[in-house]
Amino acid sequence: MFLDRVKIWVRAGDGGDGAATFRREAHVPRGGPAGGDGGRGGSIYLRADPGETTLRDYRHKHHFKAAAGGRGERARRHGKAGGDLVLDVPPGTAVLADGSDELIADLVAAGQQVLVARGGRGGLGNTHFATATHQAPRHAQKGEPGEERWLRLELRLLADVGLVGLPNAGKSTLLAALTAARPKIADYPFTTLEPNLGVLDLAAEDGEAGEVRRPTIADVPGLIEGASSGAGLGHAFLRHVERTRVLVHVVDGASRDPGWDFEVVREELRAHDPALLEKPTVVAFNKLDLPAAEAAWPAFRRAREREGLPVAAISAETGAGLDGLRGHLARLLPSADELARPPEPAGVVVHRLDAGDAVASVSRDPDGAFRVAGRRIERLAAQTDFTIEESADRFQRDLERLGIDARLRAAGIRGGDTVRIGAVELEWAPELWTARRS
Repeated sequence: MFLDRVKIWVRAGDGGDGAATFRREAHVPRGGPAGGDGGRGGSIYLRADPGETTLRDYRHKHHFKAAAGGRGERARRHGKAGGDLVLDVPPGTAVLADGSDELIADLVAAGQQVLVARGGRGGLGNTHFATATHQAPRHAQKGEPGEERWLRLELRLLADVGLVGLPNAGKSTLLAALTAARPKIADYPFTTLEPNLGVLDLAAEDGEAGEVRRPTIADVPGLIEGASSGAGLGHAFLRHVERTRVLVHVVDGASRDPGWDFEVVREELRAHDPALLEKPTVVAFNKLDLPAAEAAWPAFRRAREREGLPVAAISAETGAGLDGLRGHLARLLPSADELARPPEPAGVVVHRLDAGDAVASVSRDPDGAFRVAGRRIERLAAQTDFTIEESADRFQRDLERLGIDARLRAAGIRGGDTVRIGAVELEWAPELWTARRS
């Protein structure tokens, strides 16, 4: 089964908790703090692997979680870092945030990888919080939670040539005639239910002696009127022609109106992405072995020539005219060196700059609770153990230092009100924050 669109959930590992321990040795009556740091949690990466051709590995398994970091220990021993998790996907996979069209990465080049869930930082042990006036701190940080998110993976084939046309136009027969591919072929519409790939040997058409070009050709399910809006089978595969260098528009020359067939497909390509009509295109007028096609050919050729499109009359069934089609492709396709590179630039990884760790906002949830949002304050809340009075008091000072305490007071907060910071729910008190019991 050809699987080209999946949804997965990724969860990076939590950072390990820092330790709050003290040095205990003979002849060292006041050894001081000796708690080690927690290890960082494992991160999750997606990597383009040329050995993968579909997203079938994600057909049944949709949840992936990296290992958590180890806890810090006594004698300043740090916790072990959690192992990273690398998920392989085929080259040509676009990674999007589920529920939106936000592009996270476009993995085109083999070996390219992108971080999709960052592991949590390990919490600091109590050795980091000793000062000249506070030499025995019991405060240590909890590990930071790892990032989690739903992702949508969409595969867009990296073929050099894309065959497009209405159902039963003869695309699969043409693919078989040009390459060694053996797609399922029948004389009824919608025989092709998934893309098929083949390799064309253009060595004979090359001008450079000894240069061998072997472009890949993709045959996608036939388009019908309204495909760009979701009609028929072909709409799900329109994206597979987005990356092609050249389009071969296959027209059934023996149909009732080949010109109308041609315009239907062109309109669907335009509706999906107008840039598709800017791609180099060869029109293959197929089934020339049938009398109806032979009669319609002269008028069809004149119409395409007026539009400036190269057109070849062929019979994929008998092989007639295929040399002319190969000649058109040889002229439109680039050199062997360029064919060895992906049809698009070496992938795009989108990096978005955070608004700033110190920026935080205060708002109200529908139930009246106060919501404090901001990466830095959410991380501080997640790493605070509110059952330890010293840690809760330190968090209160952080709120004052960041100006969030003043903003909450200005928003009208009162004792006993609920404040949510990330996944932490707290109860406001004039002097000390306390975690609510769930």
